[in-house]
Amino acid sequence: MIVRNINDQEVVAETYLAHGGGLARMLLDSRVLKGILFLAYGFLDTGKTIESHQDPYEEIYFILSGEGLMTVDEDEKQVKHGDAIWIPQGAAHSLTNNTENKCHILVIAAYA
Repeated sequence: MIVRNINDQEVVAETYLAHGGGLARMLLDSRVLKGILFLAYGFLDTGKTIESHQDPYEEIYFILSGEGLMTVDEDEKQVKHGDAIWIPQGAAHSLTNNTENKCHILVIAAYA
């Protein structure tokens, strides 16, 4: 069993800037996972954006708290706490926190 907390020293030490606007912490990745590429926790401060980008894998963004404007290719929708957003492999996607509260997300990625 592997248990990692978002506040564990080794997780905090790997905090990184995600696509220009979000801060993220890699909880689990392909060093230990077999069928999933990674599980990351991230957050966006007010006015920050995870800039539009494309990945060679599919992802799910799960909104833990807060809200934001999610764009996947040509689709744009306000997303909120409890929403799961599927992002197909190769789709351009971004998330902007257009509210006054922090937006917390989980990102799960796997090869299609």
